[in-house]
Parts: sequence; structure tokens; C-alpha cells
Amino acid sequence: MDLTRLLPPLRAVLSSLCVTGLAACGDGIDLSSIEEQPEIAPVFSGQPVPRIKIVGSSTVAPFSTTVAEQFGAATPFDSPIVETTGTGGGFKTFCQAVGPQEPSIVNASRRIKLSERRLCAEAGVTGLVEVKIGFDGIVLASTKTGPVLDLTTEVIYRALAAELPDGKGGWQANPYKTWKQISPDLPDMPILVSGPPPTSGTRDAFVEIAMETGALALPELAALKVRDPDRFRRRAHTVRADGAWIDSGENDSAIVQTLLKNRDSLGILGFSFLEQNLDRLQGARIGGVIPRFEAIAAGEYGISRSMYFYVKTQNLALVPGLDAFVVEFTQEDAWGPDGYLAEKGLIPLPEAERRMQRDQARAMQEMPRLDGL
Repeated sequence: MDLTRLLPPLRAVLSSLCVTGLAACGDGIDLSSIEEQPEIAPVFSGQPVPRIKIVGSSTVAPFSTTVAEQFGAATPFDSPIVETTGTGGGFKTFCQAVGPQEPSIVNASRRIKLSERRLCAEAGVTGLVEVKIGFDGIVLASTKTGPVLDLTTEVIYRALAAELPDGKGGWQANPYKTWKQISPDLPDMPILVSGPPPTSGTRDAFVEIAMETGALALPELAALKVRDPDRFRRRAHTVRADGAWIDSGENDSAIVQTLLKNRDSLGILGFSFLEQNLDRLQGARIGGVIPRFEAIAAGEYGISRSMYFYVKTQNLALVPGLDAFVVEFTQEDAWGPDGYLAEKGLIPLPEAERRMQRDQARAMQEMPRLDGL
């Protein structure tokens, strides 16, 4: 037993005894000489108790952080540590190893890729539980002092693709400098978009949903997809590198600050970040639909995606509270329509799917193992 932890209460007891006359308090007992000791962390197998570590998507991080705070307040466990590394960077870290000091959960704004599952398996991380937590919209935001844009996915592709058809059977570097050059209905403002880097799940989802869909509106790209799907994908996913697109890191908050400094720029954000900054930012309409909670939930908003977290089941026996955290996250009071995560911008899954995801998560139902690994 660590007796130093008993000193503060011992001082209080001795003081009480002195006051009531039940103990002598002469010069032999100097309470002021008893030094208070700092709190010492509880011990787990001879080491400090491991805390749940969560890495990954900056879009999912606000939801995990909120659950972590609630979990730390309502249970005997410490709040998990949440780090924003981007979805791709999160999987890379998560898949490195099994162990109490390794991440137990990775947040993701897209599903895990086959290459990432192989990376995990090759490092011995073989037990994965996939939990879909809800939906999020991807918005092209601007400051409220700027013009309101109404875009289509075709316009987005024409604005941001690295190369476009030249009309002669070949390709040319993207010639557009302003939005008005693409459509006369748009303002004469420069094409300047701050977006997440290639390691981001938001970037992956944006190019797959917005850019690919927009590319198919061009006959040359639609024909290319039939003829050579891999080449089509490269054309659809490659964004400009001439200054019109700026990689702005994994932190959506940094993009918000960039927008506030430049009223003529746009930023690609998760809907939850827009909702948290509605006093300062606005979202472009997509096909006439304003990015709102109800429109995303109803499937009316054109750029939306599912969000996930993945649990490393091999850490269940190594990190206390890991299963309890999953229970907290999947409570109706957390991720349901009236839960505290909805207040943060999470668009809940339909009830039946939510129930299925909850049951699979709490049962720690692992994804099938990859053949040969």
C-alpha cells in the first residue's frame, strides 16, 4: 500500500481529534510538517492503467471526443485520448501493433481499404470490429460575407480536376480561373479551394462522391469509364496542383480560419464543422439543396457519406474500459436522434440499422479475416 496517499486524510482526522479533545496536539505533532503528496495513478499489472487511445479522422474526432468526455465523467475509467491524424494516417498508426500503449480505436470518415486491412493483418492486428456510427455531409463552405454559391457536381469537377478534355480527343491543363468562366450564373470570383490532404477520409469521400459523379457528366469521361475504369478513376480523382486547390492539413478548424481570412475562398469541410460555425460560415448549395441536417438525413443532399470507427479486439484484455466505451457510444442517448451527438452534428442511422450496428458492436463481432493472412 502507498501510505503517502493516506497523508491528506490523516491530517484531517488528526485535526478533528485535536478539536474534540480526543488526541493530544502538543509540540509532538506538527501537522504542517506532513507534506501532501500528488495523486498517484492506479496500478495495472505493475504499470499505470492504460488509457483508451483513439486516432484517425478529424471529422469523426468531435463525436469521439464528446463520448470520451461523457465516458470519463460517468464511469470509473479515465477519458480516452483522442488524436486527429486523418483517416489514412489513423489506419497506419492503428495497424502498427497490438498492445496497451497502441491505439485501440481508429475513427474513419470512410470504410477501411483492403490495403489497410492487409497492413493490419501483416502486423498481427487481426481482430477488427467495424461500427458505422451515422452520416455526415461534405460541404463547400465560405464566409457569410461572401456570395452564396449553387453548384453541381459537374461544376465542381470542372473547377477542380487537374486536366479536362480539350475537345479534340486529348487533354489539357484545367483552364478555368474563376467560377463565372464555368457558368455565367456563378460569381466572378477566383477558384480557390482549401481542402484536406490525400491522407484524409474527407478527401477520399469528396473525390469519390463529388468528383467522380461530376466527371460522368462529361461524355469523354463517361466513355473512358466504360473503356478503362482505372484510367477514369485517375482522371476523376486527380485535383489541380496549380494553386486553385490548397492542401490545408487534417484539422478542419484550420480551414475555417482560412475562410475567415479570405472571403473569396471555399473550404471543404464536414457538415458538423459548418454547423458549429453557422454564425460565421455558409455552405454552398449542391443542385439547389442547402446542406442541412434534414436534407442529409433524407438523402437529398448530394455529397454525403457514412462515418465509422474500428475497434482492435485484441486490446480488449489489455485496455480496461474499451468494451464499456463502445457501449457508451452506441447508446440511444448518445448516437440516437435525440442523443447528445446529434447536437454536435451527427446525422443518425435509421433505427433498424442503428440497432443492428449496436448489437454487432457490443458483441464485438469481428470482420471476416483476409484469406492467407
